[in-house]
Amino acid sequence: MATGDVDGVAEELEKTSVFENEANLTFAGRGLKIDSREDAADVVNALKSSRNVNSLDLKGNTLGVDAAMAIGDALKDHSTFKRAMWSDLFTGRLKTEIPLALKCLCNGLMDAGSSLVELDLSDNALGPNGMNGIRDFLRSSCCYTLQELRLNNNGLGPDGGKMLADGLLSCHESSIAAGRPLALRVFVSGRGRLEDEGAIALSKVFRKMQSLEEVVMPQNGINHRGVAALAEALVLSRNLRHLNLSDNTFTEKGSIAMAKAVSSLKKLEVINFEDCLVRTEGAKLLADSVKGNHRKLKVLKLGGNEIRTPGALAVAEAMANKEELEVIDLNANQLGDGGIDMVRSMMEGIGRLDQLASLSEDEGTEDEDDEECDENDSEVEPEDIEDGEEFSNCGLEIKGLGLTPRPSEVKQSSLEDAMSTMKL
Repeated sequence: MATGDVDGVAEELEKTSVFENEANLTFAGRGLKIDSREDAADVVNALKSSRNVNSLDLKGNTLGVDAAMAIGDALKDHSTFKRAMWSDLFTGRLKTEIPLALKCLCNGLMDAGSSLVELDLSDNALGPNGMNGIRDFLRSSCCYTLQELRLNNNGLGPDGGKMLADGLLSCHESSIAAGRPLALRVFVSGRGRLEDEGAIALSKVFRKMQSLEEVVMPQNGINHRGVAALAEALVLSRNLRHLNLSDNTFTEKGSIAMAKAVSSLKKLEVINFEDCLVRTEGAKLLADSVKGNHRKLKVLKLGGNEIRTPGALAVAEAMANKEELEVIDLNANQLGDGGIDMVRSMMEGIGRLDQLASLSEDEGTEDEDDEECDENDSEVEPEDIEDGEEFSNCGLEIKGLGLTPRPSEVKQSSLEDAMSTMKL
């Protein structure tokens, strides 16, 4: 081994943390371009020089196929390996390179017989093509022990989401047969363009596992069908503490389904439904769902939802018994100056004013209650429109030759009432 190699390994080992005789190797944030086996020498030598390697953090470098093959070969000797932190690892790589490089890394772990606990591939442009690189790995016994799966900002799309769901379902089935059921605790897949198809496919996995404690799926283009499917699946994970579905589109149907699920998830500590088009009636339903229970709730984010004063007041009132509340965010809604004063007064009255986030970006005006068309008019989803029906914008629908009030004109007073009038 050359002197330079020895010095490089020594430098890396100095940065290696050891906990209970396990080594955690990190090369994070170096900005290294690791193309060839020679380029991968420092990583490979660090793996070969360490015993009981628990984790390898390669975040913020860029890895080629030949280098991945060398690292994968070195991983074969580490059956104790548990955590693969490989986010932001393929910047500038060709679409064809990514799945091949992932296969090399994952094959090394499968050959080692490792029992993975955490897999982080966030901020890699995987798409459906990249999923081919981890499909077999997700089905393998290495993932029976998987607890944290982070696939944020991967652009999976609906097809990639379905591929991910298929792999996890297969893993769950085989893990049960082996007496070691997959029990994922953390699932992160934001900015993935999953849409309804991907969300519905993943909901089938969540329904089977019933083990989730943290679900983070913001900005995925999920509409009410996907939201309802997720709600019906997540309600079975009774230990769920953190739920982030921000920047998807609930509308009325999704809000009803999610409020029903939230009402049963009494261990929730963080709820983030920002920019979800919840609107006033949805806010009332969500307030009703957390009002009597959810004593451990710490964060509730409902900003940017076109919520008006009655909905915001309902939410504020529901915080009265939340002793652990840290933040309630109702910013960027439609309260107006008068509504803002009423919400602040309500929060002050229940002793929670310090927990109320800024309302500086409120989008309301004083005379919005007088508008002929308001946000309570149901938003019509394309799949809901049947042949022969036309919909107006102001509370009327045309059926044949007659004008009848929209269904949404019948106001819902509670979550129970809402569920009784809608079959999801």
